[in-house]
Amino acid sequence: MPQLSWQKSSYCPEGNSCIHVAATPETIHITESGDPTGAILTTTPTALATLLTTLKAEPLPAARPAIRITTTEDGTVRIHTTDAPHTVVTTDRPKWRAFVLGVQAGEFDHFTEPYVPVGTIDRR
Repeated sequence: MPQLSWQKSSYCPEGNSCIHVAATPETIHITESGDPTGAILTTTPTALATLLTTLKAEPLPAARPAIRITTTEDGTVRIHTTDAPHTVVTTDRPKWRAFVLGVQAGEFDHFTEPYVPVGTIDRR
C-alpha cells in the first residue's frame, strides 16, 4: 500500500485519537488512531459519498449504505462494510460525533471527487 496522507476532523481535539480518512486512486481508507486492533477499513469513493450524504441528512434516511455504523450499549461505535464485515474500526461516541461534525461541515467531501495525486495539478 502506498504512503497514505490521513485527515481527521477539525472538530477532533488536538492530540486525541480520532477517525481518520485517506485516499488512493481507487479506494478510501478509514481508521481510528486509538483503535487497539489497528483496523483499516477499505471502501470505494462511492460508498463514502453515500455515507457522507447519509450523515448530512436530517433525519437520517432508512437506507442501508455499504458502510455501516452500529453502536453498542457501552458506547462503542463500530464502522464496517458489507464487503468486509469482519474488518471493523471501533471508536467511541465523542470521537464519532467529532467525525460527523466534520462531515456536516464538508471536511471530507473532497474524498468523493476524482483522485488527483499531490503535485499533479496544472496551475497555469
